Amino acid sequence: MTELIMFGTFFLLILFNMPIAISLGLAGLLILFLDRGFAALELIPSIMYASISSFALLAIPFFILAGVIMEYAGISKRLIDFANVCVAHRKNGIAIVTIMTALFFAAISGSGPATVAAIGGILIPALVKNGYPKPTAAALIASSGSIGIIIPPSIAFIVYAVIASDIAPITISRMFIAGIIPGLLLGGALLATSYIVIRKKQAGYSQVAAGLEHSEGGMIKPEKPSFKKVVKASSQAIWGLLIPVIILGGIYGGIFTPTEAAVVAVFYALFVGLVIYRELKLKDLPKILIDAGVQTAVIMIIVGTASFLSYIVTTERMAESISNALLGITDNTIIILLLITLILLIVGAFIDAISALYLFVPILLPIAMEIGMNPTTFGVIITVNLAIGLFTPPVGLNLFVAGGISNLSLKQVTSGIVPFLIASIAVLLLLTFIPALSNWLPNLLGM
Repeated sequence: MTELIMFGTFFLLILFNMPIAISLGLAGLLILFLDRGFAALELIPSIMYASISSFALLAIPFFILAGVIMEYAGISKRLIDFANVCVAHRKNGIAIVTIMTALFFAAISGSGPATVAAIGGILIPALVKNGYPKPTAAALIASSGSIGIIIPPSIAFIVYAVIASDIAPITISRMFIAGIIPGLLLGGALLATSYIVIRKKQAGYSQVAAGLEHSEGGMIKPEKPSFKKVVKASSQAIWGLLIPVIILGGIYGGIFTPTEAAVVAVFYALFVGLVIYRELKLKDLPKILIDAGVQTAVIMIIVGTASFLSYIVTTERMAESISNALLGITDNTIIILLLITLILLIVGAFIDAISALYLFVPILLPIAMEIGMNPTTFGVIITVNLAIGLFTPPVGLNLFVAGGISNLSLKQVTSGIVPFLIASIAVLLLLTFIPALSNWLPNLLGM
């Protein structure tokens, strides 16, 4: 009964358009008040403070700050230019450029909406000019941006590792490595889907908006770039391409922790922006700090209230009762996995990844381990589920960001998203039933 009251209150508040953080806090507050009265309310500040004062979570604001600095420094534009020179001359090259750039920026920002915002302004117009209907172009950008929470460094993996470490031995470093193959698989599936969607609409050439060449009559069909152009684009983009190498190489080389890696990323981005590209000015720093501070505040408020609700789930033994109820329905592993996937897909369509992780990892991870699933595999599955939720209507955040960039309504963007959802769910099922896809690489590297 307590579970129904808590989750019912939470989703009811969501339906009434209450902010996620407030909905989480009020749902937990109601249960705590009904159980212990006013005296228990003094526990709330200490619970929330303890949750956000974790050293591991300190990586989140620094990765966010690094991502904002890189956007101001012009790194995303140079990554697009690099992808443009490499593949834009090929048939459907613009789709390849989109996926490549999403993968590059995902390896920098760790955030889905940030990836969409960074690349959408340039690539949505480019996709449209190359024959993609605007809703399809916005849908491809929204779905590609979801890779941002899968490819390391991933904010979602940081949060998952912090929560799951109380239940099973798991590290942020292992989760980062585990996300590489799933991220590449998802990128490949989206690319293949874009080919299928556009095959009757393409005129047979592709060209990206960055560095477009125009003639009196309009666009010129791109030719294969010269070696000189490739070298020039590579030399410009190399500073951005080195960022994930430095971050991941430092972590797995034992030079620094993920949190320290985030700090290194900030100083590296400042160096590139101020000294190498010189597009970043000292006068931009206050605005950068404000932007990063606002993004961090939103996430950490959610972390605080979600961890409070997670505390209620634990102390009220909700996880155990829900686990027993689910395992009581069936002992068939495949059916249980499909039920977990269905639950997460529905949840991801309504609430953000951070909230969902704090709510459902304490409940579903013990169930997954009970049926023999590795915690790493489960972490990848829940993160990919929530990545899909970023571009699933009605509350997919990436859809709103892509719609704002392309001046389309949510309904218009949603009209082009179905093929990409189907492809992503197919990848999710592969990851669910072939655990080696998420475990092989971290096992190989001894993580």
